[in-house]
Amino acid sequence: MHRDYDNIVDKNRTGDDVVIIGRGVDLGRVRPPFGGILIAMLASMLAMSAACAPRSDRGVAEHRAALARAMSAGDAAAIAREVESLRQALGDRTGLPETPDRYERAPDDVAALGAEEARSAVAPVLARMAAHHDWSTPVDPRTLDLPLRDAAEIVVGALNLRRVDPAQIEPAMALARTAGDFLLHAQSAAGTGGFPFPASRGASDAEAFRASRKFLDAAEREGRLDRVLRNGWIVDDLGDGGLQFDNGECGVAMLALHAATGEAKYLASARAAADWAIRQPLATNWNYNSFSVYLLTEAWVATGDTRYRDAALEKARLGVIPGQLRAGPRAGRWLDPHNARPAYHYIMLRALARLLAALPAHHEAREDIDTALRLGLSARNHDFTDADAGVANKDQAWQALLAAARAYADRPDTRKETGTDAALDSLRRLSAAQWRRGHMPMSPQSFGLLLADAVGPRGIR
Repeated sequence: MHRDYDNIVDKNRTGDDVVIIGRGVDLGRVRPPFGGILIAMLASMLAMSAACAPRSDRGVAEHRAALARAMSAGDAAAIAREVESLRQALGDRTGLPETPDRYERAPDDVAALGAEEARSAVAPVLARMAAHHDWSTPVDPRTLDLPLRDAAEIVVGALNLRRVDPAQIEPAMALARTAGDFLLHAQSAAGTGGFPFPASRGASDAEAFRASRKFLDAAEREGRLDRVLRNGWIVDDLGDGGLQFDNGECGVAMLALHAATGEAKYLASARAAADWAIRQPLATNWNYNSFSVYLLTEAWVATGDTRYRDAALEKARLGVIPGQLRAGPRAGRWLDPHNARPAYHYIMLRALARLLAALPAHHEAREDIDTALRLGLSARNHDFTDADAGVANKDQAWQALLAAARAYADRPDTRKETGTDAALDSLRRLSAAQWRRGHMPMSPQSFGLLLADAVGPRGIR
């Protein structure tokens, strides 16, 4: 999450808690650096000053603009052509992360958390989550220093924790409802159906909020602030696509809260977010589209509304899968340096895994989704057990790998070939070692899933 918990592992240093080996630095948590909506918006604006950029960067910007036009037209053949042109323009940067990977080695001599150990962790984890931020307090979004995805993390994390220790159901549900109702308020204030981003300038010095400040300043200079803002929230990303990030996470959290409570207001919220996602144009930042694929898939599963299924399939077909490399030494990664980072890689795999698991056995789209998912898993999973590498981005990898294990529950050979089971075991051991040293090894959502996994069938949830 945006703000560290007490004793959470510091992913920006070496030491007893994190063993840095191999090829550099991992994103740590992916929310892309907490507020990534606006980081990429700023990056898009900077790319417009192509005249000042090196020739190779100008070529990349030109091909990205052409890709955006092909996406807008929904032309699969044109998208494929522009992706190939972009690959050629990137040259040896194709599939290479914009920041070096960072790894944590999973200890071989540590056992995963057992059921009793997982149950005993629930109360202290809930306490840390509750102390992190008071979501019951009304706040001016212009002073809020947390993105809404943080509240969604609390909702999903608390709902997972209540499954682990029956004695903690009441406090877990109270925490989930409080954070969920905060999300309802923000969604209502935005007035678009989607979940917004706080329009705070100076409330936080985190990278995402520095980027948002520059974005708002630029919108103000261009006379577009009225379009961007409503009630202190950023409600329009000016075509960048970045608002799909928080909208996807928050919409899925509302579905989970409705499943837990049966309250209609949470389902109505999730449907509004899914309807908003349908209306969003495809973004050239592939991972943004995947957040909508994820939400739309979950909305289809929850409601049976085939509009959500069809939109998820279309966004995956045109806005996620085409960006993946199908051949070469980096096959399975996404071609651009931003989406080649482990965090975004696993975000996209999570969406594809959930979509594959939801589709009936003989659906015509399964083959393409299955191919993309297997390639993506194979491209990164084997690092987890490589002596020269290790675990990269625990949070997003854990969520994606659990989703993949569920999608391939009846295909053990696929899980083995893609390194999925081995990667999950590495994550279990590493997280157990860090928790036993007094650190919260993952975000609330991911750690809640890990604790639930410890008391239930491994790798299936």
